[in-house]
Amino acid sequence: MNFKKLGNTDLKVSTICLGTMTWGEQNNINEAFQQMDYAVDQGVNFFDTAELYAVPMKPETRGKTSQFIGEWFLKTKKRNKIILADKVIGASSMSWMRPNGEKSSLNKKQIEFAIDRSLKDLKTDYVDLYQVHWPDRPSGAFSGKLEYEHKNSDSSVNIEETLEALNNLVKVGKAKHIGISNETAWGTNQYLKLSEQKKFTRIVSIQNAYNFLNRGFEVDLSEIAIREKVGLLAYSPLASGYLSGKYRNGAMPKNSRMDLFYDYWPRYRTPNSEKSIEEYWNLAKNFNLNLAQMAIKFCEIQPFVTSVIIGATKMEQLKSNIDSVNINLDKKIIKKIGEIQRRYPNPCP
Repeated sequence: MNFKKLGNTDLKVSTICLGTMTWGEQNNINEAFQQMDYAVDQGVNFFDTAELYAVPMKPETRGKTSQFIGEWFLKTKKRNKIILADKVIGASSMSWMRPNGEKSSLNKKQIEFAIDRSLKDLKTDYVDLYQVHWPDRPSGAFSGKLEYEHKNSDSSVNIEETLEALNNLVKVGKAKHIGISNETAWGTNQYLKLSEQKKFTRIVSIQNAYNFLNRGFEVDLSEIAIREKVGLLAYSPLASGYLSGKYRNGAMPKNSRMDLFYDYWPRYRTPNSEKSIEEYWNLAKNFNLNLAQMAIKFCEIQPFVTSVIIGATKMEQLKSNIDSVNINLDKKIIKKIGEIQRRYPNPCP
């Protein structure tokens, strides 16, 4: 396993992070335990969860993922071996996420409620990394567009209030470090500027989507990530499974994510996505590589990436994904990847 420093901290996280969002929906607790056992045996020391998991989000499964992790900590006594990342949601219409149907937002009261509930689910008294899951303001985080469309956000909690609340969590020891997710360059810079001005805890990471079909992070955030030591935790490296090749030519494997929840993940179905995937598939085949491993490795070797968050529902998927750390992408392959990107630039932003 490979390791990188988490931002400006002393923590060294595995470059493969175990994603968990299917646990409690597509995976039961025994399967989750099996995944955690195997990942740790392979050197993975970094888990990522969120207060709203499992996914798709619904009241019946909220918190299931974290509860599975908490039970595993109780059974294995390995809490101190794991760098644990959690997330708090921003503004949403999910009234069931907060007491009395209150609209979710990133204010002090709700952030404190969220982490206390998560700590109970996770059966721990702290998380190593506490992240804002998405901004409170309208930012286009899940719009599927590269361009920014401004919307008034008078009702949104300002970033200073959010950052102060996160800073307080670090002060009392409930979180060791803080990060952001699904954020823009402007938002990232606001967090950095305010932490300096107000002497608040500094963000150490940003968790955004990054893969062959969506390399928008490179446009403006990659330089910030490197220069400010706010490394990318790259989620969706396989584009919801599309970059495994299993959905090629209209295939729909039974009980796959798209078979079960087709309408929930439209992001990677665009006019040029299929053409792009086919070219990456052929490239991997020509170099005797597994497409999924090639896609994960490409993310891992980027200088702005700290860790790649993988997710699997089957053990053979998990084993293959983790084994991606052992392959090599030479200059010729990287050049070919760049050529495909130029032919089909960011087909799924």
